[in-house]
Amino acid sequence: MNRFKTSKFKNTTPKISKKDGWIHGVRAGSFSCQGNHIKASSKLVAFNAEQAGGGMLGLSSVRPGPDGQWTVTQISCHSDLVTDLDFSPFDESLLATCSGDETVKLWRLSDPEQQQPSDPELTLHPGLGRLELLLFHPTSSGLLALSSSRSPLIWDTSRQEAPLAGS
Repeated sequence: MNRFKTSKFKNTTPKISKKDGWIHGVRAGSFSCQGNHIKASSKLVAFNAEQAGGGMLGLSSVRPGPDGQWTVTQISCHSDLVTDLDFSPFDESLLATCSGDETVKLWRLSDPEQQQPSDPELTLHPGLGRLELLLFHPTSSGLLALSSSRSPLIWDTSRQEAPLAGS
């Protein structure tokens, strides 16, 4: 008797969706950092887009438009590569981004078919050097965890003046 159970998935192969289900016009860049480079809320998908110098995000809706096509728009959000991004679990249109330019920016996004903001709703300057990771707290609204190569940091985005803990 064999001690190990044979996997029922051993002969499975992925199914590639039909081309009409693909999102076209996406120019994703190459990345040299540890963060997430694609995130989704219940209505939007945000991803790093290719641009010399970095700092560009691409946006698309989760569902295609009335013509069956996805609209992809771009926003220039940092002066250096966007190293991580996260949607707020309490507000599906609030996106936080961090970058090698040592800033964290919060963006209030609209549908990709509409004009996107040119300025962030809030800019934080933690002073930790190049920021690598960020994440919204899943149960406390407005709490944002940041990380650089030097230290972690917890920031309440409703109080802009100082972090709650870290550094």
